[in-house]
Amino acid sequence: MEKRKELIVSAIENGTVIDHIPADKVFLVVKILGLDKVNNPVYLGINVESKKYGKKGFIKVSDKYFDPEDYNKIGLVAPTASIIEIKDFEVIKKQTVTIPEHIEHIVKCFNPNCVTNKEHDVPTKFKVIKDAQGAIKLHCHYCEKNTTQDKLEFV
Repeated sequence: MEKRKELIVSAIENGTVIDHIPADKVFLVVKILGLDKVNNPVYLGINVESKKYGKKGFIKVSDKYFDPEDYNKIGLVAPTASIIEIKDFEVIKKQTVTIPEHIEHIVKCFNPNCVTNKEHDVPTKFKVIKDAQGAIKLHCHYCEKNTTQDKLEFV
């Protein structure tokens, strides 16, 4: 008898699958999307074998679809992720996340003296910079400080 060499995961009827998440970022994606606070069924896979990435993670959320702002959050921490929307067990939309050129309202500036941390009615604004190694930095529109990917704090 031949041994099975693949993981079989149950399909969801309606909802969203976030696939190709770096394995060490799955719990961060759960946190920034607030999935630890939903009543919908949420399925996680961590350290799953991937031909393309070695190890990956995925999240399946039943009966939930995400906004473009959520896609931007995912893109900042998991730029290899893909989003798959499911309706009646059929894929209706599939796309890879993109890293936006500018983001507003979703990440705090790390600089405690930035006007966005002093005045609560000033929205955060950043230019997204990707260096030669692929690391992401956010350049604050107001104080001009750079926030590195490991210091991102989501609003």
